[in-house]
Amino acid sequence: MRGRKPKPVELKILEGNPGKRPLNLDAPVPTQGIPACPSFLSAEAKKEWRRVSKELLAVGLLTVVDRAALAGYCQAYARWKQAEEAIREFGLTYEYTNKNGSTNVVARPEVAIARECLMLIKAFCAEFGLTPSSRSRLTVPKNERDEFEDFLGGGGVKCARGA
Repeated sequence: MRGRKPKPVELKILEGNPGKRPLNLDAPVPTQGIPACPSFLSAEAKKEWRRVSKELLAVGLLTVVDRAALAGYCQAYARWKQAEEAIREFGLTYEYTNKNGSTNVVARPEVAIARECLMLIKAFCAEFGLTPSSRSRLTVPKNERDEFEDFLGGGGVKCARGA
């Protein structure tokens, strides 16, 4: 497929469909909900999963099939944080003495790891509308409380396509 990858219909709706192109309302609509957190994620990634999944669900941008994408984001975030902590502790560079006896200053491997993780985080954030620029294009509908859901204890928020 050439050109830009298509945005999810939900993001186009929240952005107000700025291109005014017809929306594919017949696209598959997975069930909204927080997918099960994968057990293989690091503790820091699980913490980020809990933090961001609630917010994504609240604005209607998380479905049960988004598990892999969300796991990728959370693990990249955890690795980025770990690399940044190592950089803070050990610095950006270290001295390396080669076979000839000359000393070179080289970047720590964590610098490259942090850079790669940030690129992954940026890509995943764009998919979920998590960057300030992507958020500025969204118009989130007011949270409408469902009285019956409140009565049942669910306190559901309505957010459906076309809303």
